[in-house]
Amino acid sequence: MRMLKPALAVLAVAIMAAPALAQVPRATNGKPDLSGVWTNASLTPLTRALANKTLVVNEEDAKRIASGYAMAGVTEEGFKGATYSDPNKGAPPKGGKDFGVQAYDSFWMDPGARLAVVKGEFRTSYVVDPPSGQLPFVDPAGQAKKRIENRERYETGNAAYEGPEAPTLQERCIIFSSRTGPGMTSALYNNNALFVQTSDYLMILAEQAHDARIVPIFDSAEKARASHKPAALQPWFGDPVGWWEGDTFVMETTNVKPAQGETHTFPLSLKGVVTERFTRTSDKDILYEFIVTDPEYYTQAWKAETSFYPSPGALYEYACHEGNYGMHGILAGAREKERREAAKAGKKTAKGGQ
Repeated sequence: MRMLKPALAVLAVAIMAAPALAQVPRATNGKPDLSGVWTNASLTPLTRALANKTLVVNEEDAKRIASGYAMAGVTEEGFKGATYSDPNKGAPPKGGKDFGVQAYDSFWMDPGARLAVVKGEFRTSYVVDPPSGQLPFVDPAGQAKKRIENRERYETGNAAYEGPEAPTLQERCIIFSSRTGPGMTSALYNNNALFVQTSDYLMILAEQAHDARIVPIFDSAEKARASHKPAALQPWFGDPVGWWEGDTFVMETTNVKPAQGETHTFPLSLKGVVTERFTRTSDKDILYEFIVTDPEYYTQAWKAETSFYPSPGALYEYACHEGNYGMHGILAGAREKERREAAKAGKKTAKGGQ
């Protein structure tokens, strides 16, 4: 009997572990099934706030950090006290800071209510390498300036808007690359995606704005990489190819259109390569990792991690410009500004001629 005890112990452990293994649904080819509607909504940003010194925090600190985001108006909770604009009050003060205008009320907000939980840990940033949680920019000052300019444009609408091509890709409702990728990050709302997996393809459809990535699956990384399209082809969301490494689905994307790379959550050039990894660890979790290599923008490859969780229900249609008067108003306002500036210049010229 003594000799049987070790074997019985091993058997007992295997029996106890069996339910956990069974929690990962399998496709007909035996691979983990990634299919379903998922969300990566969380309050965790791509890069770590300087006030947060560590990547992992305990539950108490995670609640405190989430509460701070709410107080700053970043969450739905933070918008509940917002009031509607007074139509009789007139225009807000000129300038790009603290002018008291908000784009949305709480009805539209759905960024998540907590920090991302990854591998059972509360995380303060997507970025895990470098350990600082910051992007290793070649030109950090230049990137900081771009972020400030983009933020000011977003908040004020103060831009030339020469024609319908002048607004950003998001303003024109062409793509919303932060949610779709490559490198999928969460945003203010609509952080849902439909995954459809077959033996030959993985399709990822982002709810906003019904953008799809269709990834062919190959037998190996070598065959996949050899199947990338010519560099002259630069589609939205790049050129993805995929393969399985054990139970992890890996996809590599190259040739991201430069216009998309400039407006993504993080910049990408044509030299950029994004490698994404999806590991279904249970019936309620997909570990999502991506590595970005781009010598034009970064001094080293950097890595990010987050999780996808099941999203109840199906995707909704995201209607962006349908019935929207925004573009007409933007361009009409820009033309009116030009007329006023021309009239002002004409008056100055007339005075100078006297």
